[in-house]
Amino acid sequence: MRGREFGDAIRALLRAADLTNRAAAELLGWQEAKVSELVNGKEGVSDVDLAKLLGLLRTPPDEFDHLMALHHETHQRDWLQPAKSGVTDRARTLREHEKIATGVTGWSMNVVHSLVQAPDYMTHIINASTRLSVDERPAVISNRIARQNAALDGDRAVTIYLHEQALRLPVGSPDVMADQLHHLLRVSVRPYLTLRVIPTAFGPHAGLAGSFDMLTFKKIPPLVFVESEGATVFLEDQPSVGLYEDVLKSLGRTALDEAQTRKLVTDIIGGEACGDLVAEE
Repeated sequence: MRGREFGDAIRALLRAADLTNRAAAELLGWQEAKVSELVNGKEGVSDVDLAKLLGLLRTPPDEFDHLMALHHETHQRDWLQPAKSGVTDRARTLREHEKIATGVTGWSMNVVHSLVQAPDYMTHIINASTRLSVDERPAVISNRIARQNAALDGDRAVTIYLHEQALRLPVGSPDVMADQLHHLLRVSVRPYLTLRVIPTAFGPHAGLAGSFDMLTFKKIPPLVFVESEGATVFLEDQPSVGLYEDVLKSLGRTALDEAQTRKLVTDIIGGEACGDLVAEE
């Protein structure tokens, strides 16, 4: 996973510089295979050589530091990213993999899932964090909106499971909550997006261990993303991923269907008149 992110970033820098692998190699006096190894996320290139390539490609300082750090970890499976690693954009790796995913399935137990949060609701959620400084919050909001735009572009199937508690937990003012619920009704008609709610009346369920996202791909195994207060974790080992697959299968059997979910959201908003809000975008 780290190798893919590293290689994709090098490939993007080459495109931005309008250079092929061969052209970059010639400018550095290398064999083309050396650049190809970097693009494919393989080990074997020294930090000095990587720095030469990144310098040739006029890599911005933050990206330079990110890729130099990532270069040492391209061979490792699974990935724990500490919250206080100095990186505000902890969702970057998630966004990069969602771009190539064929499917994204999310489970959110306590609040509305970040992919379907309305702007004001999102702002209140992020402002409630004790982990983020006031200066960091605007960047996190911007990154979350960027993730929404990328993941919900229609190029992949997205399924979001929510617990009913997430719909009823007050966030901000009543107007903020009403706007969020209306937002769920509006996005629920998108053909590539499925929203399903686990009703409170069901009681204990398979998702009690916490929220997570699963990404599936055409040519590579699925991976799971888990975010906590202290770190984000990506799981690639298939026995672990299989446990989360079992959770999603159980939630699929438990959750209301799409029509029932829209009705529940409408009822929470406060009446049949809100049914008119289920409109085509």
